[in-house]
Amino acid sequence: MGWRGILGFEYGIVQAPLGPDISGPELVAAVTNSGGLGLLRAPDWEDPDRVREIIRKTRTLTDKPFGIGVVLAFPHEENVKAILDEKVAVLQLYWGECTEELVSAAHKAGIKVVPQVGSYEEAKRAYDVGVDAIIVQGREAGGHVIGQDALMTLVPRVADLVRGRGIPIIAAGGIVDERGYVAALALGAQGVALGTRFLATEESNAHPIYKRKLIELGETEYTNVFGRARWPGAPHRVLKTPFFMQWRDLPSHENESTQPIIGHSTIHDKEKEIRRFAGPVPNGSARGEVESMAMYAGQGVGLIHQILPAGEVVRGLVTGAQHLICEQAKMVA
Repeated sequence: MGWRGILGFEYGIVQAPLGPDISGPELVAAVTNSGGLGLLRAPDWEDPDRVREIIRKTRTLTDKPFGIGVVLAFPHEENVKAILDEKVAVLQLYWGECTEELVSAAHKAGIKVVPQVGSYEEAKRAYDVGVDAIIVQGREAGGHVIGQDALMTLVPRVADLVRGRGIPIIAAGGIVDERGYVAALALGAQGVALGTRFLATEESNAHPIYKRKLIELGETEYTNVFGRARWPGAPHRVLKTPFFMQWRDLPSHENESTQPIIGHSTIHDKEKEIRRFAGPVPNGSARGEVESMAMYAGQGVGLIHQILPAGEVVRGLVTGAQHLICEQAKMVA
């Protein structure tokens, strides 16, 4: 049945690598222990010791395999070496070239490579270098969005590309419940990746105010207001918070580099100043003007009404999908 696992995992449910450190060991272990694939998030700077630390901490919380995500737009070579040394189950890649050399090195270490793409062309390049699965991200997704296509059209095209090749397609973007899960399966995916839904869990390292806003606010906008200096050309989807609505028309020449400091945060054990319009979302350590910080969310956020344990989210998706598929089967029988 469609809800069965991918890449050797019990269920076809992936917890997206939430930056900068929102998907820490606790969240990843909770998802993994429930039968899904949990993904840590590597730092956006070279820190192989920190990479080893979070991988090893996760292993104290679960005896099941898990993965880690790396954003290729930032320095990452030493981090990837540490990941290969630690031999995690899955290396997830985003926003950069997934090369044949990197795939080969990961495979030699026994690690499966799963890039996230936002276009048919990017999916074909990933397919050509021998990846193990492809996460197809639609424009509905929260956080940084690499493509312009919606899941409704992109997933079927990529599914047709890899048909019969044994490469699972994982749909990502706006999926928060069993209805989105089953819809993704109907489009040709074998699994789903959820970010915002797992952001709104007890184990996520998001700040309590951020989690509360996910429940209170039901609308998002595709923008480029946050993090222009640090990550130019990287549009993103955010909650329509009062702060964002005040600054949504920020002139193109403005960015965080000249703005006042509005808070501080400890990110991957490093103390960081947070300037107005900076890209990092508020994690559990954030202090200062938290409500004025970036708050990413996907279009499905309006369907989230509770902060739940991550394991309950996984189980709800599975049982809900099973029930929905069975009910649909009865209707057409």
